[in-house]
Amino acid sequence: MPDEDIRLQHLEEWLAEQLLEHGWGDVPGATLTSASSDASFRRYFRWQGGERSLIAMDAPPPQEDCRPFVKVAELLARSGINVPQILAADLPRGFLLLNDLGRQTYLDVIDADNAERLFADALQALLRFQQLPMDTPLPAYDEALLRRELQLFPEWYVQRHLGIEFDAEQQAAWQRISGLLIDSALAQPQVLVHRDYMPRNLMIGTPNPGVLDFQDAVYGPVTYDVTSLFKDAFISWPEARVRGWLEDYWRQARAAGIPVQEDFDDFLRASDLMGVQRHLKVIGIFARICHRDGKPKYLGDVPRFFSYIEAVMARRPELDELAALFASLKHAQGMPV
Repeated sequence: MPDEDIRLQHLEEWLAEQLLEHGWGDVPGATLTSASSDASFRRYFRWQGGERSLIAMDAPPPQEDCRPFVKVAELLARSGINVPQILAADLPRGFLLLNDLGRQTYLDVIDADNAERLFADALQALLRFQQLPMDTPLPAYDEALLRRELQLFPEWYVQRHLGIEFDAEQQAAWQRISGLLIDSALAQPQVLVHRDYMPRNLMIGTPNPGVLDFQDAVYGPVTYDVTSLFKDAFISWPEARVRGWLEDYWRQARAAGIPVQEDFDDFLRASDLMGVQRHLKVIGIFARICHRDGKPKYLGDVPRFFSYIEAVMARRPELDELAALFASLKHAQGMPV
């Protein structure tokens, strides 16, 4: 039997024990179905028994560690964020039993007409957790982490996907570009950062939104999450609309005492450069998911990230060297520059 099937069998046995312990066992017609899987090794199953619906998480050690999920869930819940309640946990085996936040993500339903309303709710949740005191021990979005993330682009996209090795001049340019992006991120005011605050991880719920996939939270740059929200991996919005949403956030954050940049233009520049760092990282991640994990579908969204970066390069002359590097990669592939 494949390892994943053995894990599912063990999860089902553990789940049956937990259901009995909570008085929810022996429900006629109860079902366990796949709820979702993501780009990691985690899997989610929905147990449905009568009117009750629960989520069982399978996070196989050593690839995944449930402890950060538990810690951050408790932290976000303190600020009134709608996050999954942890009903039972077997941390050594990587099993969690959670309440069900529903079946519809923002990504499932968001469109040009309802985006204002949905994003307004998402910003309220973001503002709440950005006001949390930074006293819970969490990792810092430090230089080492920022640099590791950026290196995913040359390692997995350029070398593995494109089959191109940086020459000495390109490598030197890449180091200077990385330094610029890292310095901008480190210079920003620091808050709690979700790290993947985007429509696919926000659920339509009460209160709205339900927030998922927060286990990689760190303390880091104030522009990170709001930039991720509006420059998403799977859906794009007109530049003018994004700028307006960013300004709405900036004004609300200042009013709430969140340490955003005093000048909106400075905030916008920090957001632009933060977005470029994230987008380069995600391009590398999507290439890694394809070539290491055998999930090629994510590569279909790589052009979206290049579009985000190209829009920023067009208005930020400090990124001219990145534009030249992109042009040299296209030239090496025989593509029009």
